[in-house]
Amino acid sequence: MTGGRQRKVPKKITPGYLEKAALFYLERYSSSAGNLRRVLDRKIGNSIREHGTPTKEEAAGWVVELIAKLQRSKLLDDRAYAESRVRRLYAEGKALGRIRQTLAVKGVGQEDVAAALERLQAESDAPVSDLPAAAAFARKRKLGPYRSDADERREMRQKDLGALARRGFSQAIAMKILSVDSVAALEEMIHDAD
Repeated sequence: MTGGRQRKVPKKITPGYLEKAALFYLERYSSSAGNLRRVLDRKIGNSIREHGTPTKEEAAGWVVELIAKLQRSKLLDDRAYAESRVRRLYAEGKALGRIRQTLAVKGVGQEDVAAALERLQAESDAPVSDLPAAAAFARKRKLGPYRSDADERREMRQKDLGALARRGFSQAIAMKILSVDSVAALEEMIHDAD
């Protein structure tokens, strides 16, 4: 007897099973319609490989009906999902382009992303741009002006620049953040950009 775990056999897909799986997923995670479709498609693929039935076309029809049902009952709402994710990602200090990219990967349409960004702007006291988001990221990671030691700031400048670039901020925005001498000067720069 080997010490490894036994392989979990995928369940046979039925419309009822797909609905239960979708509801269980939505209880644990917020999701867009496109993302839920990918999750269900993975389950369908595993089931078809194991059991040979149903056909992909038949199962795809069940998914379309199920997603429409969940959207009618407002359990699945791409606009609300986009608004929630945009607020959270912006507060975390993600660049606007990276936010759009993240939501596109999750299957959210461009119209819903644009509406979510417009709503964020309407709810915000300051203009929604990459500068405040980059400042929030710098504060969170203690980059640039958030480093207390001037020598350490000089030594870590390239690493800080790389961290901001990996987060999706342009070189111009990163240089603005890293060029200020103090947190107060950064806050004033953000305030003046209003």
